Amino acid sequence: MPRFKLTVEYDGTPFVGWQRQPDLPSIQQTIEEAIEAFSGEAAPTQAAGRTDAGVHALGQVIHFDLKRQWEAFRIQQAMNFHLKPHPVVIVASEEVDETFEARFSAKMRYYKYIICNRRPRPVLDWNRVWHVPVPLEAEAMHEAAQCLVGQHDFTTFRAAECQSNSPVKSLDAIDVVSEGERIVISLKARSFLHHQVRSFAGSLKMVGEGKWLAADLKNALEARDRSWCGAMAPAAGLYLVKVEY
Repeated sequence: MPRFKLTVEYDGTPFVGWQRQPDLPSIQQTIEEAIEAFSGEAAPTQAAGRTDAGVHALGQVIHFDLKRQWEAFRIQQAMNFHLKPHPVVIVASEEVDETFEARFSAKMRYYKYIICNRRPRPVLDWNRVWHVPVPLEAEAMHEAAQCLVGQHDFTTFRAAECQSNSPVKSLDAIDVVSEGERIVISLKARSFLHHQVRSFAGSLKMVGEGKWLAADLKNALEARDRSWCGAMAPAAGLYLVKVEY
């Protein structure tokens, strides 16, 4: 049974997230319906990351199996035809070994969080950035964020409903840079906890506007207590950039 790996780009705004939910529009359901539309097969999919409602992807990776052999290029073309009404597109498609799994074979995941840091609201980027009208100091945010690098108990930055077996994760890198009116937080790790990146972004905003010092962020991390986290950033600014295998 051939297995296919697809790289997917999507705007998460109109969806309840990646995962199927009864009677609600999900990215998983949208993709699986496109697969069935061209192949005639009901093929369940697995994703590298189960993104939340409103979260976007530039390089989400999924896999699925089909009974019939198809050219990977034809799958990409056929799916994009059936996905046209939706803000979802397949940017790459390839056949892979049957041992490949989009979630468990991943060696590194890259996310970014985008803040629009200006007083006027961002009309063209609405639902794609976090609008913060007060000035933020990106350099202070970057310096403070370095305490998060390495292996830590990230309970402070973990959602209460997180299903991970342990709050201990390793963050390989985090960078905060100013790009004109945007502040971009880039992160790299093998895996992340539920709401971890958005929790980081919300706490780093506190640093950027001068309400927290770098020491406050470190104290929040070491407290291992969710109540120490800054207000969580909205989903709109978060992107799954790419996944390495």
